[in-house]
Amino acid sequence: MSPDSEARGSVRSAAEVNEQIRALWVRAGGTLSAQERTEYELLVVEWAAAIRADIIEAA
Repeated sequence: MSPDSEARGSVRSAAEVNEQIRALWVRAGGTLSAQERTEYELLVVEWAAAIRADIIEAA
């Protein structure tokens, strides 16, 4: 892992987090429990942060 990715505040790439979101939906069968909903919300926040970091890095 590069120091650059740690400085961005996200250890995982947007693609990695997106894959985890997709896997969560598959495991849940398309309907999230309250606990899965919480996990999903945290993943979406992490994914958005990773996307923003990618955009800033590209600029």
